[in-house]
Amino acid sequence: MAEKANPQIPEINPGDTVSVHVRIREGDRERIQEFRGTVIRLRKGGNMANFTVRRTASHGVGVERTFLLRSPLIDKVEVHRKSRVRRAQLYYLRDRTGKRARLEEKRKA
Repeated sequence: MAEKANPQIPEINPGDTVSVHVRIREGDRERIQEFRGTVIRLRKGGNMANFTVRRTASHGVGVERTFLLRSPLIDKVEVHRKSRVRRAQLYYLRDRTGKRARLEEKRKA
């Protein structure tokens, strides 16, 4: 049986810079943690549909996190910027740092 899509997740594509607000349980407390980065992969497939977000943490260490599209733990997803990319998977960003890792922003014509 297919789960309902999370209404808090807008249309996202590879290359978008997003903030994913995730509910995290620590003992009996619950808080929301923001994970901001670039969507490098979007996998469709019903209940198992997911997307991977990559960001650069301190000291230039790359961190990737995969989120299920239909997860109830995702509080909301905000799209900050849309970029123009020509690939579905942006794995080449793993090898790049600094200015080389930037993507060209999509301009409205």
